[in-house]
Amino acid sequence: MSRLLPIIGLEIHVRLKTRTKLFCGCANVAEDAPPNSAICAVCTGQPGALPALNQDAIRLGVRAGLALGCRIPDEAHFDRKNYFYPDLPKGYQISQYDFPICLEGKMELDLPKNPLRERMRIGITRAHLEEDAAKNVHDAKTGSTYVDFNRASTPLLEIVTEPDFRQPLEAKVFLQELQAVLRAVGASDADMEKGYMRCDANVSLLEVDEQNLPTKAGYNPKIEIKNLNSFRAVERALAFEIERQSSLYSKGEVPVGATRGWDENRGETFEQRIKETSADYRYFPEPDLPPVDLRAVREEEAAHLPILPATRRAMLMEDYGFSAEDARFLVANEGWADVAERVMSELAAWLEASDTKNVQSGSELLAAHKAAFGKLAGGWMTSKLAGLLADKGLRVEDMKCSAEDLAEFLKLVHEGVVNSANAQKLLALMVETGADPSHLLEEHNLGQSNDPKEIQEIVTRLIAQNPEQVKQVQEGKLGVIKWFVGCVMKATEGRANPTMAEEEVKKQLGV
Repeated sequence: MSRLLPIIGLEIHVRLKTRTKLFCGCANVAEDAPPNSAICAVCTGQPGALPALNQDAIRLGVRAGLALGCRIPDEAHFDRKNYFYPDLPKGYQISQYDFPICLEGKMELDLPKNPLRERMRIGITRAHLEEDAAKNVHDAKTGSTYVDFNRASTPLLEIVTEPDFRQPLEAKVFLQELQAVLRAVGASDADMEKGYMRCDANVSLLEVDEQNLPTKAGYNPKIEIKNLNSFRAVERALAFEIERQSSLYSKGEVPVGATRGWDENRGETFEQRIKETSADYRYFPEPDLPPVDLRAVREEEAAHLPILPATRRAMLMEDYGFSAEDARFLVANEGWADVAERVMSELAAWLEASDTKNVQSGSELLAAHKAAFGKLAGGWMTSKLAGLLADKGLRVEDMKCSAEDLAEFLKLVHEGVVNSANAQKLLALMVETGADPSHLLEEHNLGQSNDPKEIQEIVTRLIAQNPEQVKQVQEGKLGVIKWFVGCVMKATEGRANPTMAEEEVKKQLGV
């Protein structure tokens, strides 16, 4: 029995993190500056103005290509891609066609929650440099359209994948990993919401048999969905388009190859124009730019390529016991992995200083219990600490508390010196003041009380004061025990050991 299998490929435009534009000395600021304030004769296409290639863009393009497993050729050429639109002042875009800067790459990704395949290998067809177009700004009040040339000639790296995706989730996961890779190597901020990474998705449906083998030669017409600007939009737009095309085939109709837009509010794609082919763009070599020799840049960038996200996630999990989810958060968010490694290193030092027998080193003590410490550190860092910083609009590198203080905090929590409720208060004070946790613990009386006599006296008093609740427990409503524990915590301002409190309540009530 045959079925329709989605065939998906992506084209991603990434703005490179250079100081100036691709072919002129104007600042690479785009939307971050007043309209038409970062422009010159070159990027506005004035007659006689000649382009001058930004070598930093070449370097970042090669670096990104190496991180994506691409082959970097000895030489790359620039070409003119001809089309007419108000945001393209020259009537052509300087791009690369036959001889791009990167070729034949690949990315391998884990999909642990994917029922279809747990690991996917996505081929990178090519990555090439090109200049961005200007930006059309539509004024609904006047019905006018203005053109802001700040974005014109900003450096883009267009990454084209093979049609290796089989469901929308895979495309979303790939883009998230691509963003992490580009940030790790410093090639781009790759922020989709700011337009630093934009995605076009190509999708068609292929009739296959039970073994996923095509029932006929060739692909069906593909639809390109343009300018998707969030991971969620990519996943939703592809899901809608797959459903739309499936509905057409069920009626005996075949989709016509076209370019479609995505309406986020309505949750559907809409047709824009019939899809162009490369012949429509009439590519020819750019006469004002010579070929680019990539050999020296390729060797230099390959020698200094940083650790990539997949490798760093594996190191965090293997060396420190972080969960896959926590490691993914730490690596995906700039600065967090560095802080996590420093915190775990400082935690090892605290453990060694606390080991009075001096039998093992701190790293050995940490390794022996890395699952417990990894879970503890991951939970407090990726949830509680990240939430506190987000509420204050702070980056992790801007926070006042040091890695040493965070490590001491984790040690206090691990040893039960402070319970979970008061630990949250303590962490908030650390973020606010930058003071060390032991000082704050004493100053604000947040330490956990493990005094059995104090807890016994409080429980005795509460039982005497609440006969109705005592009766409910005696009638088998054991959930009321938690109510008594809450009362103990309230009476001690959160300092009581909740486990000891619960045991004492059960003991005095004979449960």
